[in-house]
Amino acid sequence: MKSAVVVFPGINRERVLIKIAATWEGMRAAEVLEKEGIHCNLTLLFSFAQAVAAAEAGVTLISPFVGRILDWYKKSTGRDSYPGPEDPGVVSVTQIFNYFKTYGYKTEVMGASFRNIEEIIELAGCDLLTISPALLDQLRQTQGDLQRKLNAFDPAPTEEQIHLDQAGFAAMMASDPMATEKLDEGIRGFSKAIETLEAQLAHRLGELEGANAFQHAAQEIFLLNDLDGDGCITREEWLGSDAVFDALDTDHDGRLLPADVRGGLGAALALSGC
Repeated sequence: MKSAVVVFPGINRERVLIKIAATWEGMRAAEVLEKEGIHCNLTLLFSFAQAVAAAEAGVTLISPFVGRILDWYKKSTGRDSYPGPEDPGVVSVTQIFNYFKTYGYKTEVMGASFRNIEEIIELAGCDLLTISPALLDQLRQTQGDLQRKLNAFDPAPTEEQIHLDQAGFAAMMASDPMATEKLDEGIRGFSKAIETLEAQLAHRLGELEGANAFQHAAQEIFLLNDLDGDGCITREEWLGSDAVFDALDTDHDGRLLPADVRGGLGAALALSGC
């Protein structure tokens, strides 16, 4: 199995990082890409099972969502807050980090989606952290020493090493309602974002002047979705919603040609009055 990802000439693969949802299928796709020298970041990661599966797939990076984990537990328990060391998101990332370092996994841990600076302080020493400007400003104004809480060279005691197949992964996810719910919510959010982007593109096309600009934009959309470069787009390649694919596939043959994309976008613009 080979990927259909194209890295443009002149761009070093070391500079490419593909963001993929941390489903079982996403792990397998990332595994293929990593073997081809294309680095991957597994996102929408909320559980230990997802982290272990990602590490075993050899991915470059995982992004556990600290704040979103906290959000779920606050809503589920009715609590207004958690002390930093007890924050469920902090506990999750700490467990994952110590497990990876204990068993020598090369996958880096990048904590993300922070809600407060206490979470950041408790994860000092993590491989990477993505911190919003507002929280960076709060940290800048905080006085005191920042102590390392996580140490890659001296990880805290952790669980026995496990190895997951698809059934084991599914079982662990099924036993974790938080991770299951948040992953589903994230996937739906990604899908909605794609639909929104499609609508924005259609609106922008309506504002462009001249047929040449429209033709160019339609071609760009076609090339973006023609993953294997064979001159047609299958449903499996299509990055948008099934509803849009069906609307463009007027002859119902399960594939889109450049003319289908141009024609479908043109009809959409006409109906919108652009």
